[in-house]
Amino acid sequence: MLKGNVVVGQSGGPTSVINSSLAGIIEAARDVADINKVLGMRWGVEGFMAGNLIDLSAEAADTVALLRKTPSSALGSSRHKVQDTDFPVILERLKEFDIRTIFMIGGNDTMDTIHRITDYAASQGYEMCGVGVPKTVDNDLYGTDHTPGYASAARYTALSVQQVGRLTRDMQKVDQFTIYQSIGRDAGWLSAAAALGKTSPADAPHLIYTPERIFDKDKFLADVKAIHQEHGFVSIICGEGIKYADGTAVSASQTKDKFANIEFGAMGGSSVGLNLHKMVADEFGWRGEFQITESLPMCAIDRAVQQDLDEAYQAGRAAVSLAADGQSGVMVSLVRESNSPYTCKMGTAPLCDVAVRAKPMPDEFINEAGNFPTEAFLDYLRPLVGELDEYANLKFFKYQG
Repeated sequence: MLKGNVVVGQSGGPTSVINSSLAGIIEAARDVADINKVLGMRWGVEGFMAGNLIDLSAEAADTVALLRKTPSSALGSSRHKVQDTDFPVILERLKEFDIRTIFMIGGNDTMDTIHRITDYAASQGYEMCGVGVPKTVDNDLYGTDHTPGYASAARYTALSVQQVGRLTRDMQKVDQFTIYQSIGRDAGWLSAAAALGKTSPADAPHLIYTPERIFDKDKFLADVKAIHQEHGFVSIICGEGIKYADGTAVSASQTKDKFANIEFGAMGGSSVGLNLHKMVADEFGWRGEFQITESLPMCAIDRAVQQDLDEAYQAGRAAVSLAADGQSGVMVSLVRESNSPYTCKMGTAPLCDVAVRAKPMPDEFINEAGNFPTEAFLDYLRPLVGELDEYANLKFFKYQG
């Protein structure tokens, strides 16, 4: 490992376990002789360019340990898209603070940032290494079986839909349907997780629409009508990124962020959940409820899966081990070895294979009708999330008097 300081940053939206990865990096780095100081980017690359760094080596051991069960992004995050004009400034900061290793915890855009920084430094003759630590509730990173943060967000989604599904069933004389909108711009991993709490055909959810399949309004309304006729109420889950056949977002939003990603429901647009709600209400005249969770699954530490917290921590430690062994240009990956019993080990994936791309759900994880996940998906998900609570179902014995 190149002797000097290391810097770690957090980027993009948080997860409930991202700080566990940060703790793993800090604690593992303390045991590496060639690391002088562990520095933290305050507000990601944006803060780093401004020289806004903190000394994580100075933090008390019990504070670092507490990060393992602390939500959100402790260092502060950023969605700054690195431009070509930023690289000379970044290199200047690397030299100024004698940084020879960079760790960043994030998704595919973050992996692209590390990849480009290390490539630029090499082109300028500055020796350094960069290792990425995966993070995203969307679970759409290539090169890894799943991402730290996904399991906890999936549990949040499954529990929310399971519980509000009961409410919808029992309030069907008032509200005949419910729309639950999940985050997931390009992939339906999180939306599909809503199916985990379903134990019978009558249980919520009934319909799940993900970005991997074209949204057809007429088919959607036909699905809704059929479910309502059978069960008396309808529970609908939608991913924020679902689109029509012509590529238009169902949310009708055209606003894009710095990475050219559509900001669903942003200025000038309306939420996909609200649009589906309007479709159903206009077609059938029913009253219905909707839930739009947005960032809640990203920071709900009370619903975090302990296994997810542990894997996030192990990924942070693995990143330091990779750098100590001289590896660069890679992301830590999670490699599933067995489903039953569940076992997982840490591996690597080249940053060039991960950067910018989004991993969709495979075809075998979505049913032929395109409106619900398959049992193969649930087999994939169950070992990550664990068991959900079981609730009572009354038999409704009719009182004869």
